[in-house]
Amino acid sequence: MPRPIKRMSKAKGLPPGTLVHIGEEKTEKVKITVIDYDQSAIEEKEVKTVEECFPYKDKSTITWINVDGIHQTDIIQKIGDNYGLHPLVLEDIVNTGQRPKMEDCGDYIFIVLKMLYLNNRGDLIVAEQVSLILGKNYVISFQEREGDVFSPIRDRLKNAKGRIRQMGADYLAYALIDAIVDGYFVVLEKTGERIEFVEDKLITNPRPKILQLIHNVKSDMIFLRRSVWPLREVIGGMQRSESALIQNTTEAYLRDVYDHTIQVVDSIESYREMASGLLDIYLSSISNRMNEVMKVLTIIATIFIPLTFIAGIYGMNFKYMPELGWPWGYPLVLGVMILIGLVMIAYFKRKKWI
Repeated sequence: MPRPIKRMSKAKGLPPGTLVHIGEEKTEKVKITVIDYDQSAIEEKEVKTVEECFPYKDKSTITWINVDGIHQTDIIQKIGDNYGLHPLVLEDIVNTGQRPKMEDCGDYIFIVLKMLYLNNRGDLIVAEQVSLILGKNYVISFQEREGDVFSPIRDRLKNAKGRIRQMGADYLAYALIDAIVDGYFVVLEKTGERIEFVEDKLITNPRPKILQLIHNVKSDMIFLRRSVWPLREVIGGMQRSESALIQNTTEAYLRDVYDHTIQVVDSIESYREMASGLLDIYLSSISNRMNEVMKVLTIIATIFIPLTFIAGIYGMNFKYMPELGWPWGYPLVLGVMILIGLVMIAYFKRKKWI
């Protein structure tokens, strides 16, 4: 899980709209891919320079420009200059600490989302910011790194599956948002399995190292809630938007993804309550285990109290004790002690104390 605190001090004192990358430091080359399509044809390529994307702005086809890497701010600036993006929008794109939001800027709609997916081992949540620019006939997506959850969208475009090739750029933006939301369900399923695993460990074998697992689960749930909760406002804002960029035919699909978002939020709230109860379960398990130990020790001590009393009496070194001369005195005392112990154990079992 990424660190929640970004180095915002990099932009301290700079004028608004100054492009300063705030996020994980990267040195790899920015990858830009272009998918241009209509109902009858599709073109996909990786461009070597950002200038190769500019001619697609005036085409009648639908264009999806995907930028993997936002650490080279000069590339972001060139895209913004060509597509007429506001400097503050560009600043938000390179600042990876943004809250999910939607802004209607007239000629385009600016959307910020958090994309969540599992790493290759499936044991760690990877999170990154995705920024979308929805224009009349284009969608520009900005990602922090290469690798995403958009592979099904690319397959549908290449193979002309569904209605995505028949719809406009607004439907493409919806499809990208829907893919991100679908990725949340995969992450939540894995999170639910982790919570169940921790619960089983707490009940069967509570150990101090379980506290670290509880802390990790609670931290993940806080991050998930902070990433997903504002998404309702984003989808709701797109539904209520009167922008000509969103067609009436797309609003039904936005309502569907809004329902999915509500379902994700409800699941997160349920898991948060379960994660908050993990510490109580741990303390209760430790307390019950301590009570069991104290119960056994108390029973043992209770049994040995009368035996210790008898041993103390016959351990006194007085010369004229009446039983000292008995030939069967020692076996008799041992027998009485054993009998007392057995009677007490039988009494405890009858009372269901053991």
